[in-house]
Order: sequence, then C-alpha cells, then structure tokens
Amino acid sequence: MAIAQKTFNDYLDDAKEMAYEVSKVTDRIERERMIPPEITNQMKDRGLFRLLMPRSLDGAELDHPSFLRLVFEFGKADASVGWCFNQNNVFATNSTRLPEKASREIWTDWRNVVTNGPPTRDTLATPVDGGYRLTGRWNFSSGSPHATWLAALTPIKDSIPSEIRVLLIPKNKATMIDTWDVHGLRGTGSHGFEVNDLFVPGHLSYNQSDTPREPGSLYKINTTLFFCSGFATVALGAARTALDAAVEMSTSKIPTNAPGQVTLRDMGTVQRQIGQAEAIWGAARAYLHENHSRLWESANKDQPIPTADRIGVRLASTHAIRQAAEVVDIAYNLIGSTAIFGSSPVQRRFRDIHVITQQVQGQMYHYDTAGQFFLGMEPQGSI
Repeated sequence: MAIAQKTFNDYLDDAKEMAYEVSKVTDRIERERMIPPEITNQMKDRGLFRLLMPRSLDGAELDHPSFLRLVFEFGKADASVGWCFNQNNVFATNSTRLPEKASREIWTDWRNVVTNGPPTRDTLATPVDGGYRLTGRWNFSSGSPHATWLAALTPIKDSIPSEIRVLLIPKNKATMIDTWDVHGLRGTGSHGFEVNDLFVPGHLSYNQSDTPREPGSLYKINTTLFFCSGFATVALGAARTALDAAVEMSTSKIPTNAPGQVTLRDMGTVQRQIGQAEAIWGAARAYLHENHSRLWESANKDQPIPTADRIGVRLASTHAIRQAAEVVDIAYNLIGSTAIFGSSPVQRRFRDIHVITQQVQGQMYHYDTAGQFFLGMEPQGSI
C-alpha cells in the first residue's frame, strides 16, 4: 500500500504486527547485536522508517503524538528495536534541511535508512571544488547494520564563523568499526565508522540550523525534542514489559523463605511494591504526555514554540527515562534470583534501561537546564 493511501490505523496495525514478530526473535537480536534483516526489510517496505518524512518525499508526515504510539509498541517488544525505530525516523526529518536533490537521491529507495553518531575530536571536512574532503571517525551509530547511508557531523576547516555541517555518505564508502560490546541495547548495533580523505559532494550536506523547506507542524520542532520524547517512550515501553512480567511471575513463584505455599502475589510487601511501581510508571507517562501535548499544540499554531513548552518536554522526557529505570529496578528486585537469568524478560529490560539512562537524553544535567528556566535564568542545555 502506498504511503498516501495509509491511515494511522494502518500504521498501528503494521507496528503491532511487526512488534509481535520482533518478540519472537529477541534472543537472536541480543545475540547477533542487530535487528534481523527479515525484520528491518519488512519495516522498510511498509514505510515504517518514513513516518516523519514529508509527503512531498513520499513520507507519511505522521503527527508526532501518533508516532509516539508506534514507538511505544516497539519499545514494549524490544527496546533496541524501539530505539532504532525512533532514531532512524527522527533523523529522516532532516530530509527537509538537505537540498531536495540530495533528499531524493537518498530516500527515493524505500530501503535506504540513514544512521548518525557523534564525531571524535580528529574529525574534519576540508572545502574543495564541488564539495568536501572528509576524514574522521564517528561512534554510537544506532541501526548501522540495517542502515545504507551515514550522517557525519563535522567541523568545516577554516570556516569563518566556525561552522559544523552534516555530511551524508553511502555506507559502502566508509569503514565500519565493531565497537558495540555492551550489556544493554545490544540489538541497536550502534557501531562506529570512519573515512579517510573521502570526497563528499556539496549538495550532500546541510547545517543543523538550516530552516526546513516544509511548512508542516512536524518541522517546527527540533530533532532534540523528537529524540528525547521518543527515547523516553522506549524506556516507558521497556518498563511496562518488565513490570507486567513481574506481576505475572508473582502469581506462581513461591519464595524460599515464605511460609507454606505462599506466592509472591500473596505477600503484602510485594503488593505494595507493585502499587508503587504502577504509580511511578503512570505518573511519568502522564507527565510526558501532558507536556508533549502542549508542545504539539504550540507547533500547530502560527507562532514560534514557547521556551516553556520546549523545557516541559525536555524535563518530562528525562524524568520518564529515570522513572522507568526505577520501575524496572522494582520489578528486578521483586522477583529475586529469577531476574538474573538471561531467560527472564525482566533481566533483559534491566540491562536495556540502564543503558538508556546513560545516553545523553537520560542524563541528570537536563534537570539543571529545567531548573535554570524555572529560576528565571537562561537555560544552558539543548532544548
């Protein structure tokens, strides 16, 4: 079905169906440190990596609240898949900042996906006739196994004023570096890549501050807020699965120190912890939803998005990630030694969530940024 013919319910059905397929191969995703090609190819063919692209480029241009509902489905099934789903879709909004010629060169093929990652200190692009000579290394490129293009954030040599641009290169022109030896979010395959004196045509580059060509509400919101709210939704999905698994396990597990045949569910302390975990999860999700709804409402008005609305999503996203980790910790501690085995769905989410908290969107200094705003100061962080 062509993008133009699909409704949100079509995409929701696609997401649920693909999430179910993902749930059957989570062990393989963990072991191979990538999403299986038969999964990513189906997602590509269904347009699930084109959801935030403009209709002018055969994208869905799905409203962001609806997009987050799809992120949640994948986050529940597997945090790595949810992470890549968000990362790759959000980056594709930059198709509105690239020259249209470049966007069509990259995204006309539905199986093309772009991944990106931060540069190392030795990265540099030197202007030459018709483009740039690029040398450097980039890490943390989520979804690199199924990506076909790479985005290289790069300082431009001798630029006045100093400029940093994003240069797009085909993956087959770079050397991929296997760096992703981690204990959580293993399936994201967030490897590194490097190039040495590679020519990149000038039209395959843009400045992150460039004004999008498209007028839609989606393109009034910066990618930072898309990334943070999406990754927070992944964290909430992972926490939901961990808590549901702990509840289910509590109905049958009999603790070794329990009198008689008392299950975890019958113990008052467990009942209290489940109640507390549900309250924490529900409050974090509601706070994110409230602030994101306000942001989206502002984006649909013919005026700049207020700083207060941007701060609200920044704060609510980080808070949701931190609170999701607390919920997973409750589930992990509640089920005892069962949680330490790889076969436990709680164990996998425990490792995933504690990688999410270490990523930039989950860092504690975002509370500082929000605090500065509420204290009447100029917020220093990215919003």
